[in-house]
Amino acid sequence: MANHNEVFIGIDTSKLRNAVAIAEAGRNGKVRYLGEIDTSEAATKKLVASLARKYRKLTFCYEAGPTGYGLHRHIESLGHSCIVAAPSLVPKKAGGRIKTHRRDAEGLARLLRAGELTAVWVPDARHEAMRELARARDSARQDLTRKRQQVSSMLLRMGLHYPGIRTWSARHRSWLANLKLEHAEHRFVLEELLVAERQAGERIGRLEQAIRDALGNWSLRDIVPALMAMRGIDMISAVTILAEIGDLTRFANPRQLMAYLGLVPSERSTGDAVRRGPITKAGNGRARRVLVEAAWAYRHPARVGFEKQASVAAAPRPAREIAWKAQVRLCKRFRSLTRKGKKSTVVAIAIARELAAFIWAIAHEVEAASAGTS
Repeated sequence: MANHNEVFIGIDTSKLRNAVAIAEAGRNGKVRYLGEIDTSEAATKKLVASLARKYRKLTFCYEAGPTGYGLHRHIESLGHSCIVAAPSLVPKKAGGRIKTHRRDAEGLARLLRAGELTAVWVPDARHEAMRELARARDSARQDLTRKRQQVSSMLLRMGLHYPGIRTWSARHRSWLANLKLEHAEHRFVLEELLVAERQAGERIGRLEQAIRDALGNWSLRDIVPALMAMRGIDMISAVTILAEIGDLTRFANPRQLMAYLGLVPSERSTGDAVRRGPITKAGNGRARRVLVEAAWAYRHPARVGFEKQASVAAAPRPAREIAWKAQVRLCKRFRSLTRKGKKSTVVAIAIARELAAFIWAIAHEVEAASAGTS
């Protein structure tokens, strides 16, 4: 006899409608498709109330995606458990070529009942807001890069080359403003591009100030100055890493963090043969990119530059010690791998992988210090 005390609900989310299916507990529990509901909180509340009248325990799930975590928070606020599943780790049926909302919802309900879904870490509303702020700044930076490339491309087509070394400096901007162009149309287009470039830069400034203003109310604020003791990591990099990854202490060891960031080698093993390939690139790509960019700073000899001294001094002592240990090791390793003839991109990824381990250690030190003082 089926156990009607517990039911597992799979939700296939979309922009306007959510498909819902249930799987009753037990090996022979029925799997039923309930249809689609709109994405409003009222519709979700009505669905939960209807199921709660029939079943004692409700467990919901849906795949992480563009719809965010609002649904998860709403269901949890109604007193029921909800899992947000990692899409890349959802088991797929071999040969399955038909994909519909109904099949996806029923599949999620079955997998949830079988315990085969891997849950992602769900940030609270404040953390998600901080993540949106960090991503907006990253998007603005990419927009600025595109605007500058448009200017460079236009000048290249016209055969004009800046005689100096550092582009987008005050001298470079003065050179652009005083360029003598043959046609008025060229000057008009160039001025439009320069205005767009300047506005993109101002947008970055506003977003960075908003990040600084929001730091004081963030649960991970104490880890930011600690990470800034690391070479190659400034305030924006530290905020981006923490906003994307979240609570670093949820990883039991550094290798779990490396795997989450997709910085570990892929593997294909058959019998006695073990073949390792490129990194998996699983998990959070934004945090991985920031770490790889930071890794390039270790190609130079270990030292604390003048611009970095203030950040190092502001960091707690355990973080400073870990950061210096990391710098000595990673600078040496960068040179060692380069001498062995490894490609520069491969070297940077190897350094980024170890950099993640040192970041994990700093986060744990800060957390331990906070727990000791509370």
